[in-house]
Amino acid sequence: METLRHTGIRREELLEITHLALVSYRLTDTGELVPLLQILPSKTNQERLLLVSPELASVLATVITRVRNANGGRIPLVSQYDSHERVFGPMLPHLFQRRARGHRTEVISHGTVQDLLDRALDRAGLRDAAGEPLRFTPHDFRRMFATEAVTGGLPVHIAARLLGHEDLNTTQAYLAVFQDDLIRPYRSFLDQRRALRPEAEYREPTDEEWREFQQHFALRKIELGTCGRPYGTPCKHEHACVRCPMLRMDPSQRRRLIEIIKSLSDRIDEAKLNGWLGEAEGLRVSLQAARKKLAALDRATTPSTARITDLGIPQIKKS
Repeated sequence: METLRHTGIRREELLEITHLALVSYRLTDTGELVPLLQILPSKTNQERLLLVSPELASVLATVITRVRNANGGRIPLVSQYDSHERVFGPMLPHLFQRRARGHRTEVISHGTVQDLLDRALDRAGLRDAAGEPLRFTPHDFRRMFATEAVTGGLPVHIAARLLGHEDLNTTQAYLAVFQDDLIRPYRSFLDQRRALRPEAEYREPTDEEWREFQQHFALRKIELGTCGRPYGTPCKHEHACVRCPMLRMDPSQRRRLIEIIKSLSDRIDEAKLNGWLGEAEGLRVSLQAARKKLAALDRATTPSTARITDLGIPQIKKS
């Protein structure tokens, strides 16, 4: 369920995920390595790559750990049966596998996926407005992913690429809300409802409420400066402030930044000495970002020596 929710992939694509599908990509601007999940084509002939978010990384790590713990620290090679072609695929380290009867390891079937969803909903006890038990299909999570992505600000044409759609209209049919035309009538509806509700519900905030609101921004003060994230948004860099472009450096913290740069250099040397190549790579990205922060801080605090040249007012000559 978590993998479907964080990727929006189809059920057949879910069951084709293997340990080999986790790849990395180096960003050209920062040189940072980012994890990607390779999705094999199902309905189309184009494979696609999805960025592995921290939430999805946690899910995949849990799945990999569970499979390894059940198989002596390794991921067994299993063959998936294609019910359409009626053939078995190559032996691959599939992540969604289980022990079948006779202690044989196999990739879970399409019916098993739906059965697991039904069991989870039964345990949750969720019901709809009519009191009937809720029922979800794997495709419902695909619609949730598309709606959350587009309403969260992702352009619909990029969402189409992530979902593997060739036609943009197909993606729009997945969305619960996407047209600007829906927003304007809804705002009109809110204005009408507000006119009918008691005025006390739309009163001005008290001084105490306003102070509590302002205290939120005081919490944005960090050791190196001020965090410029929008109100109410989480930290996408997990508080690795040196890397974050939203960090506004405090000039008084220049000495502290130099100490961080020196510490990162020493830790890189230690990592290389011990052969911790992955650790060294991550520290190198932080070191580059810290040096850029120092250069930007020096440019902002150094007085400009450029002189202003008076070009005068242009004279328009009559012909």
